[in-house]
Amino acid sequence: MSVENPVIPGYLNLLNSQREETFAALEGVEPGQVWQRPAPKEWCIGEILNHAYLLNASAMPYVRLAWRALRWVGERNRQRPYRDSMPDLYRDGKFPMWTGFMWTPRHKPGKPVPLAQLMQELRALHEQIADFYTGKDEAVLGHIAIYDPYFGSLNLILTLRLGIYHDALHFKDVVKLARQLKGE
Repeated sequence: MSVENPVIPGYLNLLNSQREETFAALEGVEPGQVWQRPAPKEWCIGEILNHAYLLNASAMPYVRLAWRALRWVGERNRQRPYRDSMPDLYRDGKFPMWTGFMWTPRHKPGKPVPLAQLMQELRALHEQIADFYTGKDEAVLGHIAIYDPYFGSLNLILTLRLGIYHDALHFKDVVKLARQLKGE
């Protein structure tokens, strides 16, 4: 929460490192296995990756709009304290996991794409996220909020952190499925 200890670079590093660790776990998974559902009505690796992409991609227009429209609020309040961290609300046991239907994967076993395309889409999106956040004053970002119906009002720093938590939740499932498919 200070210029001396900015959190955005660490968050962006985490965004990239957890993605690349997940992609490394997919080495050795056959192309057809990416679209193999572990059980009926459960998402496969490809669907999980596409869902993770869609959630973050749907948030970014709101983040950009909030920055353009409310930057003056952030600049006016930049000397006041703000939150730059939060607990992982996806893992507190209260989050309704059924809400994933709002970001239903576009790529499915019946409409598959190569794993390389899924990976490229996520990398490109994460690069857009990094481009947005890099170089912006955290004291300003910390005073610009967007509203989420479940999580409430989140400043733009916490919005980034929440997206990273969401990715981590699903990347853990991807790694688990990949290990099962490879017999590890």
